[in-house]
Amino acid sequence: MPRDLTDAIQQYASRKGLQVRETLGSGIHGQVQMVQGDAVLGGTALKVYFEEVFFRRELAVYERLKEAGVRELLGFAVPQLIRADDELLALEMTVVERPFILDFAGAYLDQDAPQFDDAVWETWEADKRETFGLHWPEVEAVLTTLKRYGIHMLDVNPGNVAFGD
Repeated sequence: MPRDLTDAIQQYASRKGLQVRETLGSGIHGQVQMVQGDAVLGGTALKVYFEEVFFRRELAVYERLKEAGVRELLGFAVPQLIRADDELLALEMTVVERPFILDFAGAYLDQDAPQFDDAVWETWEADKRETFGLHWPEVEAVLTTLKRYGIHMLDVNPGNVAFGD
């Protein structure tokens, strides 16, 4: 049974002097809340994870992008890591507007994605082509750019690679 994230969200907010605002999203890896403090104009996003493995993956990706000075990729905004809490499995980051790329919990760093046979990859790509339609070449270019940073992103959907239209 997944852990209850409400307590971790409240603990993080209390420790950092933040107020918990609206939910920005939730999924298989965790939950994202808007948090706000007196010194934080507009608020930040707090993502708390069910499992440590996904917290570690996403933290490593955001640290890699931060070290490289990446704030955007091919016109897609990338959230900036503000701070992390290893105990609570929490990342605080900037909130970004469309177009954006986010949610790297399912990404692999410095290694190829899991080895699938050609038929699986063909099905994956056909599904993404259908999902993104005319935008697929742009998404493909973003994925190729991420690979240059050693980031292999498989969880690609309109919720984490979002266009302005």
